[in-house]
Amino acid sequence: MFGLGPQEMIVIAILGVLLFGKRLPEVGRSLGKGIVEFKKGMRGIEDEFESGMNSSSPKHAEPARSYESPETIVPKFEPPTSAPTPAASTEAQPPHD
Repeated sequence: MFGLGPQEMIVIAILGVLLFGKRLPEVGRSLGKGIVEFKKGMRGIEDEFESGMNSSSPKHAEPARSYESPETIVPKFEPPTSAPTPAASTEAQPPHD
C-alpha cells in the first residue's frame, strides 16, 4: 500500500491518534464516505462518456451547425427614449489654491 512499511504505518497511526484523539473514528468515517462519493462520481462520468460515445454513431448523428443565427450573436440596437442628462465632468481639473 503506497510502499509504506510497518514502521511508517505505526508512525502515521500514532500521529493520527495524537492529532484527532476521540474523533479519529469520525474522521475515518467521513474520509471513507468522501472516497466512496468520489468513486461514484468518477464512475458516473465514465458511464456518461461511454454512453455518449456509443450513441453518437455516424448514421444517427445530427449535422453539426457551423454558424449561429445572427439574432443570438448581435444584440439589437435600441435608441435612447429620453434626452441625455449632463454627467459630472471626467476631465482633470486644476487643483484649487
